[in-house]
Amino acid sequence: MENTTVKSPVLIYTEQTPNPESLKFVTNRMIYQGMADFKELEFAQKWSPLATELFALPFVKAVYINNNFVTVTKEFNYGWSDIMMKLKEFIKQYVADEKPPINEGFEEEVARIEAERGASYQYSEDDVEIVKKIKDLIDTYVRPGVEMDGGNIEFKKYDKGIVHVIMQGACSGCPSSTVTLKAGIEGMLKRMIPEVKEVVQEMG
Repeated sequence: MENTTVKSPVLIYTEQTPNPESLKFVTNRMIYQGMADFKELEFAQKWSPLATELFALPFVKAVYINNNFVTVTKEFNYGWSDIMMKLKEFIKQYVADEKPPINEGFEEEVARIEAERGASYQYSEDDVEIVKKIKDLIDTYVRPGVEMDGGNIEFKKYDKGIVHVIMQGACSGCPSSTVTLKAGIEGMLKRMIPEVKEVVQEMG
């Protein structure tokens, strides 16, 4: 017997992000259960057919995929009014065609990269509890808000009172992310963890 189940049409809408160069394209379908950040074509070609096709468009600078949305960062010399509808239609059609967004093995590759980064962490025995508190606060209070803005934040390392984080998606290179980092994240961590002196951003 034929399966006559009719899928609901793909709906897509855009959301502004704090970064004027990034726009969030939100769909009513799960695109990829997880986070995938692509700043270079070479990395995209290896791991994401969706990001690779988006990079083929001359105005696309970076692609960030998370659950049901795609954040596209554009080249600064293009205006959203000229390219937004083209991106909207492209992503909508890509999702409707059920083409693969991410290649198999991507999560393992990301875990491997993070493990390599982790190998360079220098924690003294005294810092282990502090690092755990920092990570818990970022996961609980910071990341949900950052994700709503079309981005992500990752803890990188803690050294002599300085917390290093990586900003991804719309938050990478965003003019207001420095304000968010200093006024919001740094202020909260300093209040909750007296040992924290400063929070600095590194490029992901």
